[in-house]
Amino acid sequence: MTADDNQRTRSLTPAWISRLNRRHLLGTSVGGALALAEVQRRSLAQGDVTPELPPMAGMDHGLGNGGVITMPMVTGDVDHVANGFHPSDVLTDFDGGTVSTLPNGQTLREYQITAYNKDIEIVPGLKFPAWTYNGRIPGPTIRATEGDHIRITFVNAGDHPHSMHFHGIHPGAMDGVFDEASGMVQPGGQFTYEFDAEPFGLHLYHCHTPPLAAHIARGLYGAFIIDPKESWAPVDHAFVMVMHGYNVDFDTESNEFYAVNGIPFHYDLDKYPIRFRVGESVRIFLVNVLEYDQINSFHLHANFFNYYPTGTMRTPSEYTDTIGLMQGQRGILEFTYKHPGRYMFHAHKTEFAELGWTGVFLVEE
Repeated sequence: MTADDNQRTRSLTPAWISRLNRRHLLGTSVGGALALAEVQRRSLAQGDVTPELPPMAGMDHGLGNGGVITMPMVTGDVDHVANGFHPSDVLTDFDGGTVSTLPNGQTLREYQITAYNKDIEIVPGLKFPAWTYNGRIPGPTIRATEGDHIRITFVNAGDHPHSMHFHGIHPGAMDGVFDEASGMVQPGGQFTYEFDAEPFGLHLYHCHTPPLAAHIARGLYGAFIIDPKESWAPVDHAFVMVMHGYNVDFDTESNEFYAVNGIPFHYDLDKYPIRFRVGESVRIFLVNVLEYDQINSFHLHANFFNYYPTGTMRTPSEYTDTIGLMQGQRGILEFTYKHPGRYMFHAHKTEFAELGWTGVFLVEE
C-alpha cells in the first residue's frame, strides 16, 4: 500500500488496536473481540497461562442464551443499510446477468461490475476500509449455465489498479493479469471480459493485481457458479457461502475477524440463523478465499453431508461432517436434517469460529 493508504488506514482504525495486549482489555464490543483474539494468539506462544478474562461490555461469551455455552459473539448489529448489503440476502442472491441470444443461438449473459472503495462496518463500531466489487463483500455471485457466453463490463472506480481473474477455462487475454491488454484496469478505466462458461462447477473470481494478498484481503472476491447443462439435482434450498477474514490492523500476518458472506457472527442463533425444515434438502456452494491463513474449514453439527470438490463431478467424493480447504478451493455440500433443533456450523479451527466464522441452522418441524 502507498503512504496515503497507510495514513488513511490509521485514520479509520481505532488507535487502541496497536496498543491492545492480553492484560489490558477494553470494554467495547470491538475491543472485547480483538482482546479475545490476542489472548488466543499470544498466550501459548509466550508460555503464559491464559489470563482470566474480565467482563467486557458488548462481548457475549455464549452464556446469555439461557446459560447455554455456544460461542463468543459481539452484541448489537452492524448497520446493514449503510453497508449496502445483508449477508442473509447474499445466501441466495444469484446474479444471472442480462440474458439475450447471440446470432448463433448461444445464450449471452452480460454483467456490470464496478470496483470501488467503501467503508464497511464489520462488527458494531468498527468500519473496515474495503475495496469492493459492486459495493459488497463478497462481490456478486455470478451464475451461468455451461456453454453460455459471458460478457462482463468491468469499471475501476477505485484509486488503485484492479482486475477480475476468473477460475475456469478461458483465453489468456481474458485472465485479468499481466497488463491492460489482458484485463488489468487502471483507476478510471474499464475492460470487457468475454468467454464461454466452462467447465460446470463452483468457481470464484478475485482481483489479481499485485500485491495480490492485499487486494484479496481488502474484499475483492466473489463466487462464480456454472450450472451443468443438465442442471443439478433439485433441492429445497441452495445457499452460497464465501469464507474470508479481516486483517483490521493491516499487519499482513493474521486476521482479527473471520466470516462467511461479509459480516462476522452474522448467522448466530440470536441474530440471523438460517431456517429450513426437517427433511428439506440443502445445497451449499462453499468457497474459501481466506487470506493470511493457510487453511480454512467447514464443520456441520449432528449431521453428515455429501461433498463434491469443485462441483465438477456428479458423484460425491465423500460423506463427512468436516472438510478443509486451502485458499481458492471450493466445493458443494448437500444434506438434510432428520431431527428438528438448533445446529451449529462453523470453522473447525476454534480461533476462526470464536472470531466470527460461526452460525446456526434452525431446523423446524
